[in-house]
Amino acid sequence: MPNLIHSHSHLFLLRLLLILILTSTAHCSKLTPRHLPPLLFTDATALLAFKRNADVNNRLHFSPATRGLRFCAWEGVVCNGAKVERLILQDLDLRGFWPPNTLTRLDQLRVLSLQNNSLTGPVPDLTSLSNLKSLFLDHNHFTGSLPPSLFFLHRLRNLDFSHNNLSGSISTAFTNLDRLHTLRLASNFLNGSIPPFNQSSLKIFDVSANNLSGAIPLTPTLLRFPASSFAFNPNLCGEIIRVQCRPSQPFFGPAAPPTAPLGQSARGHGVDAAAVMRMEMERELEEKVKRAEVAKSGSLVFCAGEAQVYTLEQLMKGSAELLGRGCLGTTYKAVLDNRLMVTVKRLDAGKMAAHATKEVFERHMESVGGLRHPNLVPLRAYFQAKQERLIIYDFQPNGSLFSLIHGSRSSRARPLHWTSCLKIAEDVAQGLAFIHQAWRLVHGNLKSSNVLLGPDFEACITDYCLSVLTQPSIFDEDGDSAAYRAPETRNPNHHPTHKSDVYAYGVLLLELLTGKFPSELPFMAPGDMSSWVRSIRDDNGGEDGRMDMLLQVATTCSLTSPEQRPTMWQVLKMLQEIKEIVLLEDTGELELRTTDSMS
Repeated sequence: MPNLIHSHSHLFLLRLLLILILTSTAHCSKLTPRHLPPLLFTDATALLAFKRNADVNNRLHFSPATRGLRFCAWEGVVCNGAKVERLILQDLDLRGFWPPNTLTRLDQLRVLSLQNNSLTGPVPDLTSLSNLKSLFLDHNHFTGSLPPSLFFLHRLRNLDFSHNNLSGSISTAFTNLDRLHTLRLASNFLNGSIPPFNQSSLKIFDVSANNLSGAIPLTPTLLRFPASSFAFNPNLCGEIIRVQCRPSQPFFGPAAPPTAPLGQSARGHGVDAAAVMRMEMERELEEKVKRAEVAKSGSLVFCAGEAQVYTLEQLMKGSAELLGRGCLGTTYKAVLDNRLMVTVKRLDAGKMAAHATKEVFERHMESVGGLRHPNLVPLRAYFQAKQERLIIYDFQPNGSLFSLIHGSRSSRARPLHWTSCLKIAEDVAQGLAFIHQAWRLVHGNLKSSNVLLGPDFEACITDYCLSVLTQPSIFDEDGDSAAYRAPETRNPNHHPTHKSDVYAYGVLLLELLTGKFPSELPFMAPGDMSSWVRSIRDDNGGEDGRMDMLLQVATTCSLTSPEQRPTMWQVLKMLQEIKEIVLLEDTGELELRTTDSMS
């Protein structure tokens, strides 16, 4: 693909769009049988590539000399027409690892079973297996976390990861797999809490023998399962297993109690137990007084004319879980008495700008609180009193894009599949373009930790339009946050603009494509950047051209000169053209391959 970047030209954007359109025509003209590998060869190649790495003892009798449809007669392979639909390779003592870009190329695969083998390493990205219904990987030695790509497989019915060496948490995204019938995760090293599974389809469930903790949610679905489904998790509690849970910590409540019994803790430090009890009572009384003062000094204001769903008192009494600390303040997940979950951002008073008075804050919250878009996390309410300022958002159950890229992936795992990158990129572009075009506002702090994943795994922007209330220098405190800042805004006297948001979007897209932290991204010429990204992704499956188109968008957005960056609406148009090009390619391939297989 020709280089799309001509930084010296004022007509750069027009040229970029024109080249993208021409590229679409060029790609379509290449769709001839002479240039395309035959369909049968693609599935056979994927199977042979898997065998090379996962079958060091040569247990699979796959022959590279096979021609035509004969690979469909290989052991464990079941085809429908010319495509592999079922692959059953269980109880074969396979030793090795499951390499990426092998079995995941079987795009018509419905059932995959690798159970009862000795496979090691992480499970690769499964995003491309969009037709998968059953996945059996139990009784192996897989490591790393449960792959986030699972949550894009909405046809999944049966999932068995039991008896492996998996670690990390069980994402609440599992609750969105509404066709799930069987979920077996027993005998791993999973930690954290159990999500509130409530799919009526779920009939078989087992998370026993892990390191799970906290209260088991009392959903109608989980109440159907016996205590044995949760056994051998010593830190679990709740009615289902008849273990009483400790009281939760209030949002504005006292510090968590000591882990040791009160008397034992006091004796260990040479302090009288009665004195410690008096201190605890005094601290609790102080907290009650504080809650009363806060309630009297301000009120919870709901935005966009919405009805009051909960009161300030209910919010303050709710239990709180720390989600993170950022440039603007501290973020909590609050669970109210009615089990409603919300996200509460507690702004740091020391980081607010001098002009952010009570009146300015109220006016800005009313304006920002009116933003409603599928790719924006709704700002529902706000509160301020004296030095206390809270912003309440809808809680997003599937974590952040930052965690998807960095936090829950094995060090050996590859970046996200390019189709996932394209979907997330378009979601973020939709939300950011809406802020810019419809409301003439600026996000000012776009980064992967400020992109959350909603119930359907859609990307939703949060913490938008708050930079106007803060001191500009706070964004330089964190190295990765500073890497998103456009060169022209690194001067304290310059505030964020639409074009600096576009720059941050370009950095985020590079982060998405490479899996690298923003501070690790090198500064290099576009051509060199393309080679570097390709070496990181190690895409050997014919996706280089598609990835390059996304990379061109990223490098265009992150140009040094703000005048040469596109607007977000233009970025959105580029992404939509990429989707159209891919659709034309895939349609052309399907038609040609169907003709080839029938001839």
